Amino acid sequence: MLDDLDRALIHALHINGRASFTQIANALAVSTQTVSRRYERLREHAALRVVGLPDPHLTGHEQWLLRLTAAPETALDLAHALVRRPDTSWVYLTGGGTEIVAVLETPLGMAHGHSLLLHELPPSIGLTAVSAHHLLHTYVGWRTPWRMSANALKPRQQRLLGGAKPTDYNEPPPPERYRQVKLSPADQALMEALRHDGRTGVGDLAAATGWSPATVSRRLDSLRDCGAIFFDVEIDPALLGGSTKVLLWMAVAPAHLDEVATTLAHHDELAFVAHTTGPTNLVAHALCRDSAALYHYLTHGLGAVKAIRTLETAPVLRTLKAVGTIASTPTSSRHT
Repeated sequence: MLDDLDRALIHALHINGRASFTQIANALAVSTQTVSRRYERLREHAALRVVGLPDPHLTGHEQWLLRLTAAPETALDLAHALVRRPDTSWVYLTGGGTEIVAVLETPLGMAHGHSLLLHELPPSIGLTAVSAHHLLHTYVGWRTPWRMSANALKPRQQRLLGGAKPTDYNEPPPPERYRQVKLSPADQALMEALRHDGRTGVGDLAAATGWSPATVSRRLDSLRDCGAIFFDVEIDPALLGGSTKVLLWMAVAPAHLDEVATTLAHHDELAFVAHTTGPTNLVAHALCRDSAALYHYLTHGLGAVKAIRTLETAPVLRTLKAVGTIASTPTSSRHT
């Protein structure tokens, strides 16, 4: 299990994923060597990884949440086919092992992302059902981390780390957030390197882009300042009290949707809350200690939110892909 220093380090990386070990050490009041050792230990034993992610709204993309059902003998093959695609993230095997849920990113305006996906899947994959839900607004997730992985530092420590201002729950983006950023091939190479490892050194980023180290630093600062790229932390949620993972599909009356989603965004059990299209218009990812804790949350936490009209639960059996670039073989499972 993680101790207080581990949790503080994880929180520090959420605030500023590229902060130096010295900067983190100053905020945590420990030595630089201690931070370095803890970081390497978490990478090896807790699947810790910092990833740099493009903001889809600023880079000309939109996100779809796909629910695919396949025959039992082909469901895992379908999931691995999705894992190998560069435009997917968060590939889950759910339910009884025949449903796959994935996030698909498509160029803006390409409205039928699920049709394009099906067109590229092999016909022998055994797909029996599909539904696509356009992600319209995210309340928790992406820029806003799970509360249980970012709750260790005091405000003074957070200020020492700098980094981007945390996005408040349901805070509307400023007008400039809607101005798309035109990315060059070198920008794309920069983002791909950071998606693989958000703490990649400037020298290696220069080699990947063909720029000088000084140009890399200036361009990275520019992309961060305008919000086109941000940094997230991947880690095994079981170490933070999230061994039992469940996707929640909810239907809420439009008049109450924003109020309900904002309320759920403050629940410690939820690592992701988003408004979507479809027969269910609110989706969440619950991380609980065990099945008893999940039962308590469903009956007392969600049960207290009267405006939720319907609720469907789908246990997550395996997480095959998270937001970062796959660093191992496609058939290996990830624990994020």
